[in-house]
Amino acid sequence: MDSEQEWTVDFSHKATRQVARLRKERPKIYARAAALAKEIEVKGPYRTNWDSYGPLSGQADTYHCHIKNGRPTYVACWRVEDKKVKIVEVYYVGTHEGSPY
Repeated sequence: MDSEQEWTVDFSHKATRQVARLRKERPKIYARAAALAKEIEVKGPYRTNWDSYGPLSGQADTYHCHIKNGRPTYVACWRVEDKKVKIVEVYYVGTHEGSPY
């Protein structure tokens, strides 16, 4: 398998709805979420260059970062579904207050 293969970034049904809503209501936040997804696709799921990036405790291969700081803070959460085939699922994009951690 080619080590330069890009990752596949899928969005859960919930995250797809969240991103669609951001696209209409908060285009700058949407653009940052899209940039994060593209970066994960090209460089992989370990995005230490994003604010507050880190693994989520108690959940294997699950990560989050802030895509916008301030009030409200927006976060994205994703999990590595398959390291060999390189699949990541983004399962939450929204405010910190509603985040699943």
